Amino acid sequence: MPIIVNLDVMMAKRKISSTELAEKIGITSANLSILKTGKAKAVRFSTLERICEELDCQPGDVLEFRKE
Repeated sequence: MPIIVNLDVMMAKRKISSTELAEKIGITSANLSILKTGKAKAVRFSTLERICEELDCQPGDVLEFRKE
């Protein structure tokens, strides 16, 4: 898939655990795991907004497009 999810990289930079981030943005740890592994088919803008707000980053820091 040409969309690469760099959520784990941003979480490491901000030194925040999956459990802590999931709790702060209001989603389950299981759903956050699906996002982190790139298995999600979609992400709500509201969820992306909360992730960016909590990690103090831009959507482009979390999602990346690569041509196959």
